[in-house]
Formats: sequence, structure tokens, C-alpha cells
Amino acid sequence: MQILAIKTPSRTAMIDITSKIQEAVSKSGVKSGICHIFVPHTTAGLTINENADPDVVDDILKEINKIVPFGDGYKHCEGNSAAHIKASMFGFSLQIIIEEAELMLGRWQGIYFCEFDGPRNREIYIKVCCG
Repeated sequence: MQILAIKTPSRTAMIDITSKIQEAVSKSGVKSGICHIFVPHTTAGLTINENADPDVVDDILKEINKIVPFGDGYKHCEGNSAAHIKASMFGFSLQIIIEEAELMLGRWQGIYFCEFDGPRNREIYIKVCCG
């Protein structure tokens, strides 16, 4: 297992980690298999989406903040219920096929770490398995 440390810049952010995940795959030496990515945090998540136009990330964050606003009378005493809800909506893990030592992503796809309660120091667990 490899651990990717990441420092998030703001309360909400989507950070393209595609190249870092590809580095982990390359470092593993696996040519064909699966890359498992897991976030061990309850207020952050992962997603795959377009990485060609940065406006897509802005639009996603804008809309998710409308759907789950930060101040909505939540009961959780830490004041970050919206972050917990958003993280649950996005999910905490991804699995990506590896062929010829490359992540099998679509032409415009990138892997994003999604911060909903930052800025923070975070970790991402990466496990590359032969398959």
C-alpha cells in the first residue's frame, strides 16, 4: 500500500490527483490489474470527472454547495454536517482498471480528491493489485 499526503487549500476543493495515482501504479510495477483508492476521512471523497476544462470543477462545487448548504440547521455539534453529507454522496473509494501499466481512464477523465471540510492535511490510500 502507498499513502499519498495532500494539503487542501480551502473549505471545498476538487484536486486532480490523476498523475499522482499513475505514479503509484508505475512505482508498483503492476502491468495488468486494479488500482484501489481509498480516503480514510468522513468529510472528503473521491470522484472521476472531466479534467480538460476547469470550469467543470467550479460548476460541480457550486451545485453541490447549493444542494447541501453549509448552514442549514444541522444538529451535529462540530458544524460540519454538510461536509459529511457531501462526502457520502461522492463516496470514499474508487477502483480503476490497469492495462499495460496505465490507468484505463477515458480521454477526458481525471481522478479528483474532493475536500468538503478544509483546509486540512489529508491522506489517500492506494493499493495496486495484479489481476
